[in-house]
Amino acid sequence: MKLLEDKILSEGLALSESVLKVDSFVNHQVDPFLMREIGRDFASHYKDVHITKVLTIESSGIAPAVFTAYELGVPMIILKKQTSKILKDHILQTNITSFTKGTSYELTLSKDYVDDKDTVLIIDDFLANGEAAMGAIRLALMAGAKIAGIGILIEKSFQKGRQRILDAGYEVYSQARVAKLGKDLIEFVRE
Repeated sequence: MKLLEDKILSEGLALSESVLKVDSFVNHQVDPFLMREIGRDFASHYKDVHITKVLTIESSGIAPAVFTAYELGVPMIILKKQTSKILKDHILQTNITSFTKGTSYELTLSKDYVDDKDTVLIIDDFLANGEAAMGAIRLALMAGAKIAGIGILIEKSFQKGRQRILDAGYEVYSQARVAKLGKDLIEFVRE
């Protein structure tokens, strides 16, 4: 998606060969006009799949997921990273390790919101090693849902996430595929 790539080039910061900082428009400050276009793009890509719910992991995936859900006319479900005192019963959990933070946590889904009648689209901000996406896939499958695909804003194509998801049998649609990062260097995959 050229609009997202242009935004990454103008405002993103490549801090190293593996870290791309996009907090000025994705995950600290959010550009709602960009998110609206991101949502429209995901909805257009998945318009014929009959999605019933959009799933995302808190917190950076919420903005693009809610705009996608709005465009598709379906609810958006947030997979929780933090344990909740009131979310005790009817939950599904799986353990994931964050590439960015280097920590593990329990990802939680309430069984009240996703079931075997659902076809879900999973939206996330980054795809690196695929751990978060695979955790979301596991929870959706535990709930009995079908998975339409994995929608990613920014894919680090030089890492194993895409192949891991494809090997598991799921479609990946990334709006910006980064081929290479380096100090002040951002190159995209050209298809």
